[in-house]
Amino acid sequence: MDERCIPVLVGAGQCTKKYFEPIEELEPLVMLAETARRAAEDSGGGDRLLQAIDRVSLVFVRSWDYQNLPRLLAEKLGAHAKEEITTTAGGQTPQWLVNQAARDITAGKLSVVLLTGAESINARRKAEKAGIEIPWSSGGSEAPLVLGKAGNPGFNDYERDYGLWSPVYIYPLFENAWRAHHKLDIGPHREKLGRLFSPFTKVAAQNPYAWFQESLTPEELITPTADNRMISFPYTKKLIAILDVNQAASVIMTSVSAARSFGIPEDRWVYWWGGHEAVEDPWFVSERPRFHVCEAMVNVANTTLESAGVTIDEIDFIDLYSCFPCAVQIACDSLGIEADDDRPLTVTGGLPYHGQPGTNYSTHAIATMMDKLRAAPGTKGYVGGNGMYLSKQSAGVYSTEPKEPSSGTVAAKPKTPSQGPAPEMVREAEGRGFIETYTVIYDRENQPVRGIIIGRLDDGRRFIAHTPEDRPLLEGLMESEAVGRAGKVTNKDGLNLFDLE
Repeated sequence: MDERCIPVLVGAGQCTKKYFEPIEELEPLVMLAETARRAAEDSGGGDRLLQAIDRVSLVFVRSWDYQNLPRLLAEKLGAHAKEEITTTAGGQTPQWLVNQAARDITAGKLSVVLLTGAESINARRKAEKAGIEIPWSSGGSEAPLVLGKAGNPGFNDYERDYGLWSPVYIYPLFENAWRAHHKLDIGPHREKLGRLFSPFTKVAAQNPYAWFQESLTPEELITPTADNRMISFPYTKKLIAILDVNQAASVIMTSVSAARSFGIPEDRWVYWWGGHEAVEDPWFVSERPRFHVCEAMVNVANTTLESAGVTIDEIDFIDLYSCFPCAVQIACDSLGIEADDDRPLTVTGGLPYHGQPGTNYSTHAIATMMDKLRAAPGTKGYVGGNGMYLSKQSAGVYSTEPKEPSSGTVAAKPKTPSQGPAPEMVREAEGRGFIETYTVIYDRENQPVRGIIIGRLDDGRRFIAHTPEDRPLLEGLMESEAVGRAGKVTNKDGLNLFDLE
């Protein structure tokens, strides 16, 4: 195969800055440039490689507004990129950008691509709280190409009315449905959550770029305390992603031909073997037929492995998107592996412990995966990305060895319909029904305040409802399985209220 059309990752750079001062060094643009230079140095290509960048692919940055951040970054690096790309929000975007760059190099369209992202949410929050003016830059002439549907919310008006706009309220719905589907009792299930994420903390404890470098026991993760309060049943604070970080990561992808021209040693090369992405359909969570499975994730897992020509058993290192435990468990189901697989399910420590720098986590995962593969030549790695509410999926397979040519290609469907018909939704529900899934939300004083129900009326139509603010009822929902339990739903002042029989 023409070496101008074989994509390889050649450099990776990361930074994590936990301290507030000096605030100038915590600007996203500054951290982007720092990690891009580290990636170029890691490759051995240095400034010459940076100056040859054809495309800057930047993951969406939420902590600061720029007009054209890819342009500002290119100028800072001395590059004259002909393509400037950024994205809308979504944890699947880093792997998606890598897949896209690999395909364009394969097609002979590009030679050198910088893939990067950064967030300074922690610094901005602290500065605003202290009343400090943030001296960060802005601007950048013209505008980059934005990939993804801008203004495409992950929730509809009906869901928003019941609080189903925040991930901390939506992902527990998947979790509780998954538990009920697998016929686990509530106590053993919570213990399972601790056992699932305790190994993640051990990986984070050894990762110099992790936000929390502390090994925690399963009991420490699931036991509510003053500094580990309940967020929404069954999740405590230490089981969910931490957004309050300052982190950046960059990787550089080139063609094999370009890597040779810059004198990049072959022991720095990591080959892209294949990758795909897909979107869940129906898009809105409340309209999906089932809550314990993600069909887009199944689609992407299957097509990524098939396009790479490997099975999951041939993968040596895995990093699954771990914003919440259910995302990992559903990913394991999609891949056909157990949650207690002998292989760690993260290379970084995961989003609750490594940190979730906005939508850029998977760039850190890919950078760390490169280090893992280089240290064990011939091994293979799998990275999965997840956006919104199990709504957008991506994945990629990597190795230090070149992939054998295949006779064809495998394409994932851009949308992945859920199995079974979408339910008819009813906004003003009245009558007898049963719970399909649910959660109980807590206040900051660690007290349960309200239940959120997704259920079906006896005629099969689906509704969303709150529960009464009744403490014994809420505690009962968390003590024994409520999925499948019957009750009565009424509508008052435009809102549904569900009470158990």
